[in-house]
Amino acid sequence: MIEQTLVLIKPDGLLKSLTGNIITTLSETRLDIIGAKIVQVTRELAEKHYGQHKEKPFFEELVKYIMGDLHGKRKVLAMVYHGEDAITKVRQLAGDTNPEKAHFLTIRGKYGRVLTSGVFENVIHTSANPLEAEQEIKLWFQPEELIEKIYPTKAVKVEKEELIWE
Repeated sequence: MIEQTLVLIKPDGLLKSLTGNIITTLSETRLDIIGAKIVQVTRELAEKHYGQHKEKPFFEELVKYIMGDLHGKRKVLAMVYHGEDAITKVRQLAGDTNPEKAHFLTIRGKYGRVLTSGVFENVIHTSANPLEAEQEIKLWFQPEELIEKIYPTKAVKVEKEELIWE
């Protein structure tokens, strides 16, 4: 089944210069990258991304983690992978979200760690299922930022101020 998934290389992955290693590992999937960008994660974006965990005691740490507050790198690399069984393929290579439980050959098994505070530094986020993938991709990307039309769109006229090069 053709599907897509959001992949985030989190601030700790960028801080440790793991971007190339992670993308190389993900290339084993033979999936297409149809969108990629560096994002400075705002509190609003972080809270929306982790919204399902809002009532959990670790919510604030998740928000600070993805915003880069714990690492001094206030950015993530956001990508959309597209192709046959994209979610399963990417999640298998990513490994368990708990780095201590992740197989040592997975991305999280190789590069993740659990801090003494209990925070999982797992360097990568991947969508868990098609519904989550759609919600996350629509949260992190605008339709024109993807080179494939993967969800229905509509044209609307929006007047807004924007920055242009001088």
